Amino acid sequence: MQILCFQEIFNTPYFCPGQDKAWYGSAETVPGPTIERMQEYAKKYSMVIVVPVYEKEQAGVLYNTAAVIDADGTYLGKYRKNHIPHTSGFWEKFFFKPGNLGYPVFQTKYAKVGVYICYDRHFPDGARCLGLNGAEIVYNPSATVAGLSQYLWKLEQPAHAAANGYFMGCINRVGEEKPWNLGKFYGTSYFVDPRGQIFAQASEDNDELLIADFDLDEIEKVRSNWQFFRDRRPETYGKLTEL
Repeated sequence: MQILCFQEIFNTPYFCPGQDKAWYGSAETVPGPTIERMQEYAKKYSMVIVVPVYEKEQAGVLYNTAAVIDADGTYLGKYRKNHIPHTSGFWEKFFFKPGNLGYPVFQTKYAKVGVYICYDRHFPDGARCLGLNGAEIVYNPSATVAGLSQYLWKLEQPAHAAANGYFMGCINRVGEEKPWNLGKFYGTSYFVDPRGQIFAQASEDNDELLIADFDLDEIEKVRSNWQFFRDRRPETYGKLTEL
């Protein structure tokens, strides 16, 4: 299996600590130039690639997006970040509209892949939707700094994996980015299995390519023991969708 996922908006700095509209100019169509370039690499290496970029749908309509490209270079579709923070230096509502594509899952050559982006991970509802939609691996490309949410980094995503019986790839930036000086992006990207166990992890301080093997047969084994999808009671969850 060969699946590669980059960090959130991988081809620019994380510009959301400021509110400079000049960054609107870095947005591009999806598919567009960056996705087309990655399609070439996907086909060359027979590799599925998840490509998080700043998307421009039209003038003034911009999204935090991740495209999914299959191993033959085919563009399969995209996910648009649904939950948009606007606090403590993460001024994302200045740059992004909330996603409007739901929680799609893409059948790739190697696995059924879903995407959840950064701040999305604080919301278990979408993580469950990805599981119900058939995801075997969910990738969460992020830009997260040390501070308030760091203790949640290794808490929420293993919980999503265990609650839904799928693998997760959790990707974070490293280092500091000037001139914003938001803080240190603490890395520690990791993979977690359907039992919620972290089985591979990168460092805090260095850009690294984290590689691990996923045994997708584990999903069947785990779900045979924990019948969470069978035992759901959606008819009792109406409160979740009340405005």
